[in-house]
Amino acid sequence: MIKVAVCGALGKMGREVVQTVNDCPETELVAKIDIAAEDMYHSIEEAHRVCDIDVLVDFTQPKSIYENALYCLNNGIKIVIGTTGLKDSEIEHLQELSKQNNTGCLIAPNFSTGAVLMMMFAKQAAKYFDNAEIIELHHNQKKDAPSGTAIKTALLMSEAKQTFTSGNCPETETLEGARGGKSYSDIHIHSVRMPGYIASQEVIFGSDGQIMTIRHDTMDRKCYMQGVLLAVKHIYNNNDFIYGLEKIM
Repeated sequence: MIKVAVCGALGKMGREVVQTVNDCPETELVAKIDIAAEDMYHSIEEAHRVCDIDVLVDFTQPKSIYENALYCLNNGIKIVIGTTGLKDSEIEHLQELSKQNNTGCLIAPNFSTGAVLMMMFAKQAAKYFDNAEIIELHHNQKKDAPSGTAIKTALLMSEAKQTFTSGNCPETETLEGARGGKSYSDIHIHSVRMPGYIASQEVIFGSDGQIMTIRHDTMDRKCYMQGVLLAVKHIYNNNDFIYGLEKIM
């Protein structure tokens, strides 16, 4: 039985993870952690003093995830990170710490198997198109922009070529930000925040005479739970560092 703690247990994703861990015959929920709760642990440290934790699943805030991960990796707690907003330098440090302490760490910008397949398809398509942009659409309570999924998608696509703006004319933004943010290999990412969305992403590829769009839409947060359990089971049995659910699919 895998002993699981959930950090951010009162959030929308956290509640789903709690239910999923309780329903799975291979996992046991040993701690619910949320800074805003009255009847739960308020911190990982507090829960760790009382509970034996094999794997901690974190769906908290961009401002707290790095410190949470540092605590876990320095105290022998394997961690699955679903919180986005980590900087590249922070991810690199967590990778070093994971290896140094022989403690597993899995970071996934997206746990939906469909969204991960969308990223993998985009990586394949990137070999055959010289122009591409990404539009990501989320609910208006998401605090970081662009999304971790969009950043990861651009990173995967950048392995194919150095720029995705071939043939573009020199540009002048008459309104700052109109062309979105420029990421890896000059891929422009446009972030939409709107009530009604959960999470959607389009990757648009273009070449002379054709446009191809790869899109994934999330209608319910339950679609992430298969990936969360996959991550928990993998990291429980392994001490490696993984960035991206596609590495274990």
